[in-house]
Amino acid sequence: MTTEHFPILQVVLPLLAAPVCLLIRHPRRCWWLAMTVSAATLVISVILISTVYASGPIVYHLGSWAAPWGIEYRIDRLNSLVLLIVSGIGSVVLLFAHGSLGFEVKRSRQYIFYTAWMLCLCGLLGMCATGDLFNIFVFLEISSLSMYLMIALGYEHRALNAVFSYLVMGTIGATFFLIGVGLLYALTGTLNLVDLSNRLEPIAGSPTVLTAFAFIILGIGIKAAVFPLHWWLPDAYRYAPNSATALLACTASKVAVYLIIRFVYDLFGPGFSFKSVQLTEVLLAAGVSATLLMSTVAVFQNDIKKMFAYSSVAQVGYMVIGISLASVAGVTAALLHMFNHAVIKSALFMALGTAFVRTGGFSIDQIQGMGRYMPWTMAALLVAGLSLVGVPLTAGFVSKWYLILAAIEHDYLWLAIIVVAGSLLTLAYVWRVIEAGYFKPIPNHIEQRREAGAGLLVPLWILVLANLYFGIDTSLTLGAAHGAARALLGIAQ
Repeated sequence: MTTEHFPILQVVLPLLAAPVCLLIRHPRRCWWLAMTVSAATLVISVILISTVYASGPIVYHLGSWAAPWGIEYRIDRLNSLVLLIVSGIGSVVLLFAHGSLGFEVKRSRQYIFYTAWMLCLCGLLGMCATGDLFNIFVFLEISSLSMYLMIALGYEHRALNAVFSYLVMGTIGATFFLIGVGLLYALTGTLNLVDLSNRLEPIAGSPTVLTAFAFIILGIGIKAAVFPLHWWLPDAYRYAPNSATALLACTASKVAVYLIIRFVYDLFGPGFSFKSVQLTEVLLAAGVSATLLMSTVAVFQNDIKKMFAYSSVAQVGYMVIGISLASVAGVTAALLHMFNHAVIKSALFMALGTAFVRTGGFSIDQIQGMGRYMPWTMAALLVAGLSLVGVPLTAGFVSKWYLILAAIEHDYLWLAIIVVAGSLLTLAYVWRVIEAGYFKPIPNHIEQRREAGAGLLVPLWILVLANLYFGIDTSLTLGAAHGAARALLGIAQ
């Protein structure tokens, strides 16, 4: 079987599936189509990452027009890992959506949800695969617009307020990004990332380049919810349908972090980004502030879904810290945490979605005693929560351990202490959930409840077990992250 067209096929399949879902309009048939396409993108991702590690980067020219005149798709060690995250997590969460969506979205609107899901998947995969700067903007808007629609389908009226805040901030971010793209095109006459990088090198000190850099990083920083550009995120995560929250938290934010890494290290280069602009101090301050402040805010939340939303901002802070260190160890830690956090937070939000099916809410009070009547769901929350803390033998421990090692390598003992402090704060709010579920009595006023069905528990436990597997066997995650970090910093493999 030829794999020549796999880079574009991965993007085209969900793009074609979206209008088909709109025409079918039958929820179950739409889900089957979306699930088939999503599984196909996962298979393609596995083949692409295997090919990249065996034979080197894959370059695909659309319409046989070579860059910089034509649009180029380029798959390398970095984006092949992110493609695997998006397609893998997206497939498992979509499997979960089949069982959870009926409790949150009216049956007559579910086909709209699956249409938006396919468009979102297309946009996220497209941003990763393309080597064209304007193409990234186009796919960014496709994914953003579909996310707005999925959030708006939430069962609470406050979902519309959350969408409006996200829309405003998302529009600002996209506008900033487009301004930066326009400035670079006016200066160099090209939009191809490789060609653009070569042309920027001799004019890196230009005020236009500095301005474009600021607009692009700010625009993507808003999309990634980098502190303090995060205020749209808690409500968007809280009021979206649970499967949509899992998709946003575990794929959309990771693609935005990927873009920051791609632009900082690959397009502009670490010399410009960390020496000329001195981005280290800015990113380090943002990462440390997010880790400590957002974790503290999470401790005082009674709404568990909002608690883990603030937690997501804190966890992005860990990734930003790794990026700021501008070393192989730092970038490796950032990429590791990108992968591991996707597995962790998808399990957490899916566990909350499973609990919601029986409890009808997300407050601490509503899960009291849940360990007795929903033991499998509560055990999933326990394992995923401990992975978020960074307990040994879980995925979360691996990435935080490597982040501490990266900090020590730079003689930043204080930074290693902050990483540990952030984990202790994480333990504080995760413990509140564990305490309510296992150590508090079931309230007398609630009716008899039972465990959720296999349709919800099977995909949930796939990701829970993945948290344990990737905490023990790091050959895939660490190998891919380390290889991508070395390639970004120009170190021979």
